[in-house]
Amino acid sequence: MSRKPAPRSDDRSERDAAAAGLADRRSIALVAVVAAIVVVLGIVALTRDTGDDAAVVGAGQTATDTADDSSTASAAYGPVTGTERRIDGDPLALGRVDAPVVMVEYADYRCPFCAKFATDTLPELTRRYVDTGLLRIEWRDFPIFGEDSERASRAGRAAAAQGRFWPFYRELFGAAPPSGHPPMPLEKLERLARRAGVKDLARFRRDVAADETHGAVESDLEHGLALGVNSTPAFVINGFPLLGAQPLEAFVEVIEQARGGAPGN
Repeated sequence: MSRKPAPRSDDRSERDAAAAGLADRRSIALVAVVAAIVVVLGIVALTRDTGDDAAVVGAGQTATDTADDSSTASAAYGPVTGTERRIDGDPLALGRVDAPVVMVEYADYRCPFCAKFATDTLPELTRRYVDTGLLRIEWRDFPIFGEDSERASRAGRAAAAQGRFWPFYRELFGAAPPSGHPPMPLEKLERLARRAGVKDLARFRRDVAADETHGAVESDLEHGLALGVNSTPAFVINGFPLLGAQPLEAFVEVIEQARGGAPGN
């Protein structure tokens, strides 16, 4: 995973300018979310890496819409490239690096529908597909709900640095309320990290604040924005996009379809 180098002390003005540009891009993302709420259904477009053709993901609900799974529209199938990484030893991934199916998740820790997926759907997908070697799941930070979301993303990276990313993921989403966007002060994140088995809390705090951690989170966010992601959770399964906290059956359908098209099947 590419990470941004820490800035030199004489580069502060450049860093400030870059931060201002990132804030503008975040504002664009949030405006897109609000606009989608107004029209009820938001259209998310993921652009293929090869050529200028755009694959329309579908009319999916944004993270601030109702949690009713039945009204969360499925994505129209259209291939999207350049999302999976398959980095051996990636602490933000579950499953074999050579699994035939890869699901990339773009999510925000303060998104109630991301929590719904994490608590209701991921355990069964893990049992059926990850544990059997068929599926690999790769996390991408997509913090669109403000400073607390970004802090939580950095905390996830800090937990990952001590090999506790997925326990932290489960603790954080397991403690999430069924609606709204809960605050994520550092003290709360430290408590969750301790419960997740993070041993060195002093290192955890340093890693949360580190420029390298900040850069890794921003890299994920910028990549998602470049693809056209404007709601959470959003998934890409072997190139097939799927939006929202869909019921388990929707994920199974896409995974089985991807499985059938994977080499050797």
